[in-house]
Amino acid sequence: MNLANKITLARIFLVPIIMFLLLINVNLKPLTFSDFSITWNQILAALIFIVAASTDGLDGYIARKNKIVTNLGKLLDPLADKLLVAAVLISLVEMDKVDAWIAIVIISREFAVTGLRQIALLEGRVLAASKWGKWKTAVQITMIIALLINNFPFALVDFRFDLVASWAAALITVYSGVDYFVKNKNLIPLSE
Repeated sequence: MNLANKITLARIFLVPIIMFLLLINVNLKPLTFSDFSITWNQILAALIFIVAASTDGLDGYIARKNKIVTNLGKLLDPLADKLLVAAVLISLVEMDKVDAWIAIVIISREFAVTGLRQIALLEGRVLAASKWGKWKTAVQITMIIALLINNFPFALVDFRFDLVASWAAALITVYSGVDYFVKNKNLIPLSE
């Protein structure tokens, strides 16, 4: 197994650790500034999430640079991304930090686009990520980080950046999904 695939697998293995940290109930004294408070397990989960999310670009860069792109990597990389985002979103819903409908919109789009990519693979085509898909990922990661760290530092000035980021993520997720299907409508059989 090459280095790029090992990095992707590491991202997958970080998912349950992040979920555990978010969902455990520990009685450690939280970190507090004025009216802002965050638990140590949330801080650690956020740091691990940031590391995991940043490996997404790293594994692809290493694979392309060293010409070690493999079918396993092509399968694992998008799977790792979807697992990471879906698991953290579900944890955030459980923690009552994000509305369930936003998580459903994001996760549903990922399933739908994955299905379209599978249809394309059956036709012998590989669908590359669009610029909107890349923006979607960046906005989703920004939203998740804001939610993981309780909207810090914006909470100190009473600005709901986490709410703005959540709405932005939902909107760009829907738009990028529609864009993806419109551009690849020739793959969808209208009659069988």
